[in-house]
Amino acid sequence: MAKSPVPTTKVDNAGQVHLLVVEDDDAIAVPLVEGLERAGFTATRAATGAEALANRARADLVLLDLGLPDMDGTELCRRVRADSDVPIIIVSARGDETERVLGLELGADDYIVKPFGTRELIARVRAVVRRTTPAPEGERPQRLGSLEIDRRTRRVSVGGAEVALAPKEFDLLALLAEDAGAVVGRQQIMDEVWDPHWYGPTKTLDVHIASLRKKLASPGLIETVHSVGFRIRVEP
Repeated sequence: MAKSPVPTTKVDNAGQVHLLVVEDDDAIAVPLVEGLERAGFTATRAATGAEALANRARADLVLLDLGLPDMDGTELCRRVRADSDVPIIIVSARGDETERVLGLELGADDYIVKPFGTRELIARVRAVVRRTTPAPEGERPQRLGSLEIDRRTRRVSVGGAEVALAPKEFDLLALLAEDAGAVVGRQQIMDEVWDPHWYGPTKTLDVHIASLRKKLASPGLIETVHSVGFRIRVEP
């Protein structure tokens, strides 16, 4: 099977990501679309494979149920991926390993098994969007005092000296810096930097925070908000 190009997500001029929700069950689709829109996305619902094919050109990301009335979702995934690199997240009750592997081999970017929580789904969508949205060529690095974060090149420097960060350390720092000064909850960090299904020790977050503080040579830059999460300190 030919390898598909790395998918990229295109964000519209308003900064919103438009989702195509392919789901035939009204009881699932209606609250799902409402939840996604509350989270800041825009969404179009398609109840059949034919509707999905007709609307896929408008989508920045496709949420695809496999149990459709007019065609199997795996066939729809194959047809979309044949002529488009739009990111696809399969959302299905088919949870065995064979189905998950097949979906990913067909070109899906993620696979979520029903039932699922809206918070988990939104975290997965955001993770795929971050992974597939290319930074604009002209985007300037973010500066926070002597700290500089270049998301396009994934480089960090302090006082002009580059700091070598592990991939998760960079993702963690970039997430905290998105809204510098605001508190980011521990669970949100785990969902977005690691995975909603992370079963390892939660202390891994504290280890990464400690490592960042040491590497950035600024113990007070990342503040702990007891029992809530972390934030980047913003100088007045």
